[in-house]
Amino acid sequence: MPRIAVVGSLNMDLVVVAPRFAQPGETIAGDRFLTVPGGKGANQAVAAQRLGGEVAMIGGVGEDAFGASMTRGLADEGIDVRHVDVRAGHASGVALITVDGAGENTIIVVAGANGTLTPDDVTLAREAIEAADVLLLQLEIPMAVVLAAARTARDAGRIVILNAAPAAALPDALVPLIDYLVVNETELFAIAGDAADDQPAALAALRARGAGAVVVTLGAAGARLEPREGAASLVRAYVVEVVDTTAAGDAFVGAFAVALAEGRPAVEALRRGNAAGALTVTRAGAQPSIPTRAIVDAWLADRLT
Repeated sequence: MPRIAVVGSLNMDLVVVAPRFAQPGETIAGDRFLTVPGGKGANQAVAAQRLGGEVAMIGGVGEDAFGASMTRGLADEGIDVRHVDVRAGHASGVALITVDGAGENTIIVVAGANGTLTPDDVTLAREAIEAADVLLLQLEIPMAVVLAAARTARDAGRIVILNAAPAAALPDALVPLIDYLVVNETELFAIAGDAADDQPAALAALRARGAGAVVVTLGAAGARLEPREGAASLVRAYVVEVVDTTAAGDAFVGAFAVALAEGRPAVEALRRGNAAGALTVTRAGAQPSIPTRAIVDAWLADRLT
């Protein structure tokens, strides 16, 4: 099995489903409330595990019921949780999510225990990172931890994928360590800086800093691979009925990582990412909506016949 290490966040998602988003100062009636394990790190770990990977999760949870529940849920998926540390005296991370009638969402994240991670946690998990084929990173944990993990994986000759969400300025030392930078259009401009006023300029700015390939996710239009050299490739999205977009990007990244770890070409990896993301938006919730490999394989096979 392809091996994936994920260094990232674990959050409990507190989800309200409502007909529309409330305006400032307004109170409206919601339709239902859900408590769902999430966090970009944990979501991508679940996605990679369900889609055929052998996953190790490195992160932190609080000394509370949310933390125990999230860790147990990952273990039940078959994920190695030996490096999910309980941070005494801290609350687990939470995300407050509102989903409207069109399936769009707003999210407010409180880092909690995720914000207590340090490069020492990477050192303790070095063996798991070096044993992986691919390292998956996001930006819901301290940047120093992201940088330390990327260096560890690169020194071991592993593929490094950074899903730069939520968008933040990337240290110059981090950018050359990334083999695949995965961003949406908004994140691309935020990372590239104020001088980049269109996508070619944004990509040129990242390449000047030593970035490898950039994957730009385009929502309903699909995803585009921008290699460091050569022509770009657009892989179109699949048309589905949208219920909830919450974990679509995480499913995409998990599927993309597994496909790369299996040695598939990057364009094929994008296609599998698009399929996983499309299936995810047809169901509500973060981790519960992420499909299995069998479901994705069967779904893709139906579209090739």
